[in-house]
Amino acid sequence: MRKPVISVAACSYSHVLEIVANKWTSLVIYAMEDGTIRYGEMMRRIEGISQKMLTQTLKKLERDGLVHRNVIPAVPPIVEYSLTPLGESLLPSMRMLKEWAKNHYAEVEESREAYDSREQLPASVEG
Repeated sequence: MRKPVISVAACSYSHVLEIVANKWTSLVIYAMEDGTIRYGEMMRRIEGISQKMLTQTLKKLERDGLVHRNVIPAVPPIVEYSLTPLGESLLPSMRMLKEWAKNHYAEVEESREAYDSREQLPASVEG
């Protein structure tokens, strides 16, 4: 019996990875894990993010149903963001991955260094 073809198009897991694997997405979600946060505060909390990237990431997460955007009419307008129930449901899995990274990333770095040092050795000449 033939195994089914592994298809990116049919794999919902790969679609979710497209959302959370973005460099900024997890940081933006973590910025909201304690509740509602204003745009400016989020900019200050996420080291290295540009205004353009924060705006793009928030729009993408809002489109995906993970983030709620609330504009409070004022001068200037106050914009607040919070996780939707769907976004909050993602937090436990993200926390598990964060914990795994904390516990194992040093091993990943060691493996990379070992691999890179092997790759730099001159190839043996067969003859």
